[in-house]
Amino acid sequence: MSSPHSQSPAVLDRARRCLERLDGLGYDFYTGVPCSLLNPIYSVLEGRSHPYFPATREDLAVGLAAGAYLGGRRPVVLMQNSGLGVSINALLSLQRMYALPLLCIVSWRGHGPDAPEHVDVGARMPQLFAALGIPWRHLRDDDAFAAEFHAANQVIALVVRPGEFDAGEETP
Repeated sequence: MSSPHSQSPAVLDRARRCLERLDGLGYDFYTGVPCSLLNPIYSVLEGRSHPYFPATREDLAVGLAAGAYLGGRRPVVLMQNSGLGVSINALLSLQRMYALPLLCIVSWRGHGPDAPEHVDVGARMPQLFAALGIPWRHLRDDDAFAAEFHAANQVIALVVRPGEFDAGEETP
């Protein structure tokens, strides 16, 4: 995770407002594997009361989220899109099989210029969500924080594109 001091106040404010919207939807447990595109979120989480539990792998984070849900929490897993591939079995055989709701915040590596290893997965991410039956929204979609979207008793995803917290006047 990065230090809050290494990011602009505007970027941190956008991440803070995003997390406040998630608070309003009842999310209160965060786990995941770091990704540089999500650094603003991790920076804000460092100073918050909701627990954040780092994981070494995305499938481990999905397991932690399952336990958190069974313990009465509303979990969020943070990952980059390559981690979606790592977590497929846990998402289908744990979360889906037992109807455990989960919000995944997924960074869209390979969307636009990126390192070569991210391009193939980035190009296929929408199809991967479709194949897994995971409804998803871009972080800046009008209905990304709609209560109806978050009320589903299943895995859902919010996708963060490169520069999402840097660009534009609107807050996610």
